[in-house]
Amino acid sequence: MRVAEVLDHAWFCEAGEAEIAALAEFVAEVTDLSAPVPTTPDWTVAELAAHAGAVHRWATAIVVSEAESRLPFPEVESDWPSAGGLADWLAAGGKPLLAALRWAGPVTPVWTWGPGRTSGWWARRILHETTVHRADAELALGVAEPEIDSVVAADGIDEFLFNLPSARRPYKHLASLPTGESMHLHATDSDGEWLVRFTEGGIAWERGHGRASVAVRGPVASLLLFTYGRLGPADPLLSVFGEAELLDAWQQKTAL
Repeated sequence: MRVAEVLDHAWFCEAGEAEIAALAEFVAEVTDLSAPVPTTPDWTVAELAAHAGAVHRWATAIVVSEAESRLPFPEVESDWPSAGGLADWLAAGGKPLLAALRWAGPVTPVWTWGPGRTSGWWARRILHETTVHRADAELALGVAEPEIDSVVAADGIDEFLFNLPSARRPYKHLASLPTGESMHLHATDSDGEWLVRFTEGGIAWERGHGRASVAVRGPVASLLLFTYGRLGPADPLLSVFGEAELLDAWQQKTAL
């Protein structure tokens, strides 16, 4: 794994730009954009791509305006074009977004839904939002193991856990996780381990090894998709040791 020092604002912008391009390229090759996406069961591939493009445009507006409070989410239904132009529309939304993030740098104060309140938070969020939605689209169309860079995947787990207590859907459920239990994630293909403790008020987590109620081992990309609820604990890419039922509770309570 590359050293952590590379994970600066410029790196997040570059990696995010590559992920937006990869998602657009994948969408351009899809012959049936009405195919359902099982990992986001309310969406088709077209709707998933439209959501991703809307997030990109929303983040652009927030960063460019240096918004101090939440801006309304775009009404994309009236904005995105017919299926034939969806990939181009998705790619086009990335250009002003990355220009805005690079212009703002990492510390411009802006509204964020998670901790941080800086433009740098959005560069990191856009990378992982887009990466996971690309994986959603690929899984929906039969790609068994979406390719995710190991550094991106490891930071994606960090970012998920960092933002989780502030996420709109999960935050009210975290306190109902079984207090005193814990979960250990162990990457088998890179240097990455996480220990997550279920506390009375929610969760506490740290990087590193430790005894836990249940452990999940697997490639770091698979651990990222497990953490996001995209792969179940019984997936053949993962190995589980300990109280496996805790993993079902985790995925139910932390679904984004």
